[in-house]
Amino acid sequence: MTALDGLARLAEEAGLNASTPPQEARIDGWLLRLSPGKAKRSRCVNALAAGTLPLDELLERCRISFDAAGLPLIVRVTPFSQPADLDDHLAAMGWFSFDAADVMVLDSLPDADTTAVTALDAQAYAALVGGLRGSSPVEISAHAERLLASPVAYRGFDMRGEDGALLCCGQYARDGAIVGLFDIFTPPGQRGRGHAHALCAALLARARAEGASQAYLQVGSDNAVAQRVYQRLGFRFAYRYHYRAIDPRAHG
Repeated sequence: MTALDGLARLAEEAGLNASTPPQEARIDGWLLRLSPGKAKRSRCVNALAAGTLPLDELLERCRISFDAAGLPLIVRVTPFSQPADLDDHLAAMGWFSFDAADVMVLDSLPDADTTAVTALDAQAYAALVGGLRGSSPVEISAHAERLLASPVAYRGFDMRGEDGALLCCGQYARDGAIVGLFDIFTPPGQRGRGHAHALCAALLARARAEGASQAYLQVGSDNAVAQRVYQRLGFRFAYRYHYRAIDPRAHG
């Protein structure tokens, strides 16, 4: 970790709060999220505390819960995971690593034009972004359910051209003075035109007007194009996380 430790930890806690699905359980200090949605952060284990159970027993108890929910067992591994050597243990057990993501943070928010974006309710936003990403009806329904039930309110927006064509969409979840950007999506035919930058700036400005002063987001570690967009907004790398699973189905 770096000098951004404090903001990095705040971003991790805010991200957990903003990703809360209705289907949740706790086992020996670990947080289990059991939503049937597409987002892996809503259907994984977050190893928040070392606990007292042997690792094999703890993983078996988690597996039973995920089996009951009809989901493959996935563990999200971060620099904050406990026990601290969890990743090494899972790797030694043959669990494969996938979907690395970078958490980026911003320690001051811009002032920007907010009139170009239009607010959508949770169900409309879940349907819009789910359709763009090829999500199943079950995944779209689970996404809407999570947004509606979240203890940190989500606000979804789209940005359209004069002809009504979708240019970009995205949403934010403000948790006190920190806001997270989520599900930023630009249709393939509109990419490379600055729409994502304009949308994100507008969302951050809205959040600033509501009292936010810092921001975070999660982006694929291999998504260099999106990372450049966020860097131009002033976001900086804070830490990386990834997922591990023993079941190849988990990657989907």
